[in-house]
Amino acid sequence: MNELRRAKRTILFPNRPVVSGWASVVGKKEGEGPLGKAFDEVEQDDRFGKQTWEQAETRFQQTALSLALHRAALEETALDAVFSGDLLNQCAASSFALRGTGIPVLGLYGACSTMAEALLLGGCAVNAGYAARCAAVTSSHFAAAERQYRFPLAYGGQRTPTAQWTVTGSGAVILNRCGSGPVLTGATVGTVQDKGITDANNMGAAMAWAAYDTIRTHLAEMACGPEFYDRIVTGDLGQLGQALVRELFARDGLELGSRYEDCGVLIFDPQKQDVHCGGSGAGCSATVLAARFLPELAAGRWKRLLFCGTGALLSPTTVQQKQSIPAICHAVVIEA
Repeated sequence: MNELRRAKRTILFPNRPVVSGWASVVGKKEGEGPLGKAFDEVEQDDRFGKQTWEQAETRFQQTALSLALHRAALEETALDAVFSGDLLNQCAASSFALRGTGIPVLGLYGACSTMAEALLLGGCAVNAGYAARCAAVTSSHFAAAERQYRFPLAYGGQRTPTAQWTVTGSGAVILNRCGSGPVLTGATVGTVQDKGITDANNMGAAMAWAAYDTIRTHLAEMACGPEFYDRIVTGDLGQLGQALVRELFARDGLELGSRYEDCGVLIFDPQKQDVHCGGSGAGCSATVLAARFLPELAAGRWKRLLFCGTGALLSPTTVQQKQSIPAICHAVVIEA
């Protein structure tokens, strides 16, 4: 058997890239949620001292990367590559955040799955020796995303019960060929799934099928059950999408139980914060991974995590053309 592959979609990292640093920077609303004290920095001004929401998102990314490098005891010049992405057209926040740094940049777009995609590709680069150290950085901003995908905030549009709240924040992870910390041991690459869902305010339902497909494929190709993992984490399906994933696996006779969590559900308090179905955005799973899950692995309280980033691959143009919503999910195995 090829030591780098397991069946068709699952790849292995025998050199075990090390997660040597991570950081999460979020906005005021996120800081008021259940994970508020776990984030590295909570910015009370969602404009981050800038003139526009988009400029603020760039600043969130820069801050997250700086904090992650500090935790890893590295300078920017030590990075061989940055895999970065966001929700803005042309991934503008990422490009502006890294301009002038001199770091090789590979821009990505996977919507809310971008952090998982960045970790997957960064893991490939470090495992193969193409990079000694690299970073995965993603972000999103509520106001910037609303202006791009729906309506500017001043419009006062009503949100449907199935809608999710785009997280304002950024998460960064440093991958290293050596050192101490959690390690990446494998990943399952997603395929684009489309079940004909056309409601852009119900992306959790569209993404649930992609999450189910990738997790089911991963378990089959790794010949293991859900109990192999301390946590199976999706991001970001929200309450409705998470319930659908549970139902789909229940039909297969698999109960995911308490080991299954969703970043979009964890980041906000639905009873105290008006977020409807939960959180979303490229910054959601990235910040929750850095604040909630990597510390547990680093402390040795968990042995193994399956991190499954989910993304709805729609655009304002496709929505206006009444097209359905394709979705994807990439899964990354992170071990203590």
